[in-house]
Amino acid sequence: MTQTERGADGGASGGGPVVFVTGAAGGLGRVLVSRLHSRGLQVVATDAALADLPCAGPVTAMQLDVTDAAAVEVCVSRTLARFGRIDHVVHLAGRAGRGPIDQVSASDWDALLSVNLGSAFVLARAVHDALAASRGSLVLTASSNAFNGGGELSGPAYAAAKAGIVNLGRYLALEWAPQGIRVNTVAPGPIDTPMVTGGRLSPAELARLPTVVPLGRIGEPRHVAHAIEYLLHPDADFVTGTVMHVSGGLVMG
Repeated sequence: MTQTERGADGGASGGGPVVFVTGAAGGLGRVLVSRLHSRGLQVVATDAALADLPCAGPVTAMQLDVTDAAAVEVCVSRTLARFGRIDHVVHLAGRAGRGPIDQVSASDWDALLSVNLGSAFVLARAVHDALAASRGSLVLTASSNAFNGGGELSGPAYAAAKAGIVNLGRYLALEWAPQGIRVNTVAPGPIDTPMVTGGRLSPAELARLPTVVPLGRIGEPRHVAHAIEYLLHPDADFVTGTVMHVSGGLVMG
């Protein structure tokens, strides 16, 4: 369950749109929260690692295990109680695995599908009514692994879960469109975050990553954050059901 909360007090009167972000303590999350904050949006930053969450100005931090349906409901309810609405939801929380498949246990498989795919289902159910009320938007996070099959660096469960995210996003975009809710997905390639460059990969594996990207380098968190900012922007109000690739050409089309 959600156990701790910290951040700005008070409601959203006179403030900008309210954005609920999961995985906000990660490499992508911290950059996105900072950028949204700088644009005047009111951010609820959630992550299992509360101590690592940004908390300044209108940023409110809540501890959240996204695989815990009851905890998700609590965080959403607290957000609505504090701000009165939720305009956008960005689901960044996730975790990579490792292959090959004969080295992946059934429990590892279940855990990775839960945090990478099941959590999106749980979150979507919890935020639906709020987004319907605000005619807001949901952004999910897939991966280039969802389109190219992935590999042993992230494992089979991660690739399967991220492929599931793509079609969950499309399904929700169709189901929720009559209510004015937009649902889109970003699909990053290799990005310079702790998940990629934080020691999980060997130096040799890390050195090979840029060689498989047509642009010849790995991406930066700002590239993904900028894509998400666009999808949240009022000028993207005719964009739903799309997958935005941020992969340096690793995945095209």
